[in-house]
Amino acid sequence: MARTTTPSLPMVEQIAGKGAARAAARRRDGAGMGANRRPGWVTYALMGLILAISAYPLYYAFLLASSDAQTIAQNPIPSLIPGGNFVENIQRVLASDINFWVAFRNSLIIAVLSAVSVVFFSTLAGFSFSKLRFRGRGPLLVFVIATMAVPTQLGVVPMFIVMAELGWVGQLQAVIVPGLVTAFGVFWMTQYLESALPYELIEAARVDGCSMIRTFWHVAIPASRPAAAMLGLFTFVASWTNFFWPFIVLGPSNPTLPVAVQLLQASYFKDMSLIMAGVVVSTIPLILVFVFVGRQLVSGIMQGAVKG
Repeated sequence: MARTTTPSLPMVEQIAGKGAARAAARRRDGAGMGANRRPGWVTYALMGLILAISAYPLYYAFLLASSDAQTIAQNPIPSLIPGGNFVENIQRVLASDINFWVAFRNSLIIAVLSAVSVVFFSTLAGFSFSKLRFRGRGPLLVFVIATMAVPTQLGVVPMFIVMAELGWVGQLQAVIVPGLVTAFGVFWMTQYLESALPYELIEAARVDGCSMIRTFWHVAIPASRPAAAMLGLFTFVASWTNFFWPFIVLGPSNPTLPVAVQLLQASYFKDMSLIMAGVVVSTIPLILVFVFVGRQLVSGIMQGAVKG
């Protein structure tokens, strides 16, 4: 049987013209070369619209932070052009009596320690649940996952009583210790390691004389880096923006950034320009985190979502 060959695009252009070459390129892209196709203007327009909708709340906060209280009272919906009071409002936030730098330090300590501890303990538990065989493994994992269905508010009173008995009220360990490990982190790392870590690697490490701890450290942790990066970033963001429990157990004397922003509100008058300036300042570190490690975050999400 004679073998048919498809003419190249330059040949088509030379014989039939540029229009025929473009049509042939479109047909080939639709016939199985879609991975190399460039997105059309509809895709870019849709992505731009989604980006604008997502970024507008932050830009709206910036618009209010660059205005003043009198202008906001007259025009609750500001114009799209920023005012000229942003630097002045930032200086007012830093010079206020809310201990802004103390709140920033507290938020940074809590977020970093929580992210590191959640990643380590969740990876350790995920390795145990996914690759070790012990009695009660299934029911115990189900129990851990079931705790995610319990609202956080139900445990506030008993947890506050425990912190009061330990003398930790008003101290950072009252926020750090309850968040050392999360049920979602255990579930996520268990599901990831179940498919990403073959038993052959564990058996090879055991044959080479590694203990189970060394196998976890040298085999499981490198294999779990993408999922661990995603879990660490999400835990950092959740700890940085957490308001409910720090507001209860720390109070205004030793606040985190969300609590400090709430303290900017006066009893009878709310200066929205001052409050939004505090919101923008507290959001800048999160934006920097996503800018520098956003690619690793997307890689971790995609590798954790695709099994194989």
